[in-house]
Parts: sequence; structure tokens; C-alpha cells
Amino acid sequence: MRCSTTFSSRPTAAVWRPRLATSHAYGTVTAAEAARLRDGGAQMVDVRATVEWRGGHVPGALHIPFHAMARRGSAELDADRPIVLVCATGHRSTLAARTLVKRGFSQVFDLRGGMIAWRRAGLPVEA
Repeated sequence: MRCSTTFSSRPTAAVWRPRLATSHAYGTVTAAEAARLRDGGAQMVDVRATVEWRGGHVPGALHIPFHAMARRGSAELDADRPIVLVCATGHRSTLAARTLVKRGFSQVFDLRGGMIAWRRAGLPVEA
């Protein structure tokens, strides 16, 4: 299930309010919202393949390829901090969000449009 995201008046504070109260929900955010979450301390996780990662990624993002998410995600991510998942277009990050929610993570967000949306928004990229 997808959820809406609402931000408070403070630019770095995010309040996640799912449309449906369920433990199987994750949020979908725009590139600007993802940047705000990152600036507020969220973990950015890039789930693309290594060759895609090397071509440019969100500064400070952790690289956990999608195929390794089930194995590595629970061990390497802080369940007490929001997590924003990124891929190329948003498909793999959606699947990764579902995986994390099933493993008990509750503050999970999928970057709608992935790195394509991030770049189109003019946000920083590092290689």
C-alpha cells in the first residue's frame, strides 16, 4: 500500500502520516521531499546495481543492491531513522520498500521516479 507524506512547517522535520493505518505501509516521496528527509537525518539507500551506482548517486547514500536487500538491509540500517530507497526509476525501490516493511521497518519511503527524478530536480549527484 502506498501512503502520503506530510511535512511540518520546519524544512527538515518530516511527519509520516499513512492514509491507511497498517504495519505494511510505506511512503512515496518526490525528489524534493526525499532531499528534505535526507537533510533531516534520513538514511538514503540506493538499491541499483553497482555499475549504475558508479555512474552517480545521491551524496551520502548507502549502496545495498536490490538483490542483497533481504540479506543486508536489516543488519545495516537503523530502524529508528527514516529510510528513503532509491533506484533508477522507482520499481526496484518499491520492491525493496516492501521487503523492509515486512522485516519490521516502519519509516520507509520510496523515491518516486528514482534517480531520474532526482537528477531532473537538479539535486546533487556524486560518483
